[in-house]
Amino acid sequence: MRVHAIRTLAATTTAALAVTALGPIAPAQAAVTRVQTTVEIRCAFTMLNQSADWYLPAGSPKGLVWLQHGFARANDHIADLAGKYASAGYLVFAPTLPSAHLLGCTLQNIGNNTDFLGNVADLFGKMADPSDKLGRSFAKAKAEAGRPELTLPDKLVFSGHSAGGEAVTYVAGRIRGNHPAAWARVRGLVLLDPVKSFIGGNLDTGLDALRGTGRTVRTISAPDGICNNSGSGTDAVQAKVSGPFVGVRLTGGAHTDAEGASTDAVGTVACGTPKATDIAALQTFAGAWVKDAFDGTQTAAYLPGGSYYQGLLNAGQIETLTGAS
Repeated sequence: MRVHAIRTLAATTTAALAVTALGPIAPAQAAVTRVQTTVEIRCAFTMLNQSADWYLPAGSPKGLVWLQHGFARANDHIADLAGKYASAGYLVFAPTLPSAHLLGCTLQNIGNNTDFLGNVADLFGKMADPSDKLGRSFAKAKAEAGRPELTLPDKLVFSGHSAGGEAVTYVAGRIRGNHPAAWARVRGLVLLDPVKSFIGGNLDTGLDALRGTGRTVRTISAPDGICNNSGSGTDAVQAKVSGPFVGVRLTGGAHTDAEGASTDAVGTVACGTPKATDIAALQTFAGAWVKDAFDGTQTAAYLPGGSYYQGLLNAGQIETLTGAS
């Protein structure tokens, strides 16, 4: 297990990289500790032992954010955003889920991964039990960080990039159906250029399960392209989520905007190089909408008509994504 404390450094920018023994990570954040450990997830008749990063805020966490990477990526690639969420006071759980597996235990549906995602849902469904899989992973992380006083928060927000956006949405639906006590803890979802799998309908299934529940679903998307399957996930959100506003599209954005400073050459060659201005906008909206989900609020500045929102809209950096009527 490896622990890294992320502290404030003068003159860092959103695009700057702090290079440590862990490799490139997010720009330094005040009083956030990143612990690299593992989490067990059932896979058919076996048990996977997956890499899992925990980001511990300085004080008592205000909520738990599950942040999920995209297809053919890993939790290192979302370290930048994870650090931002944690610096705002949230405990962040960022596991690496397989992109290929002989038994179908994959993040994206490349056969039939619904049983596996049901096992991911089981992590949160049983999180109240400290002896279960999520509780054991968290116990290792806080012990390594020397933070025995920490407890898992009662409130949950899910945030997923690319195929991770589909996965967190489907898992939220499974939690609603199978784990009512855990479902009461889920406050909303913030999706980051979500992508539908070529096979199956996991994103549609998850969005249908969330309909009418009062849980807010917001998306921050890039223009249509190869890496987001021509905007398939954003199209699904707009078709399935009711209301005049479901999120924003960064008009000059890249699919890698959610990875920010922790993206790599593979990501940028395949899916574009994120610009500092788009990274900043994505992280600002994501952070604000996560906070609103936890608090049950609607902060005007980050919604249509608000000061921050209108500034980016007037500058042509964003466009409004509307939902179903």
